[in-house]
Amino acid sequence: MLKVLVTGFEPFNNAKLNPSEQLALALKPNEVPGAQILTTVLPVVYGEAAERLLALVEEHKPDVVICFGLAEGRTGITPERFAVNMDDASIADNAGHLRTDQKIHPDGPIAFESTLPIKELVAAIRSEGIPASVSLTAGTFVCNHIFYELQRALAKTAVQSGFVHVPLMTEMSEGFPNLFTMDIDKMVLAAKAMITTLVAKQ
Repeated sequence: MLKVLVTGFEPFNNAKLNPSEQLALALKPNEVPGAQILTTVLPVVYGEAAERLLALVEEHKPDVVICFGLAEGRTGITPERFAVNMDDASIADNAGHLRTDQKIHPDGPIAFESTLPIKELVAAIRSEGIPASVSLTAGTFVCNHIFYELQRALAKTAVQSGFVHVPLMTEMSEGFPNLFTMDIDKMVLAAKAMITTLVAKQ
């Protein structure tokens, strides 16, 4: 049985919804054959989110960690290739922290790579008729921050881990006119396709 930890984020930047939160809440523990799925929703706060994520990894000792987050303007599901050693955003996190040109770890490497088979996951998502592509980096906001901390913590372990951005959900279209949206059911289906692929690779 593959133990999979899935995380999403709470809403941020005055939005009332976050599709990554809805995705995490919708996944059921035994929804994918061969997998035990654990889910949680993280705060959009740099240090607190990372601390909570790593505490969950220590507590549950998953085989796989998949973190999801929202990227407005994306037109599909986008597994990220690299986490970069930088916090630099034009908006504050939910605790009011605004970070500019700040390294996550002063002596850390410039980047860590996802250990998920991202191209295979993209293929699995596309096989369900859902748009998906590999993205180079997860930006420099809280999504990237937890991705970097996660990859750093798990660098010398056998745990597969990475980050996936999702687009706006359909219910958010009024607040974000002219931007691509996707039904949450498709995002959940994409997550299940990813987990099914990882189970098959055991």
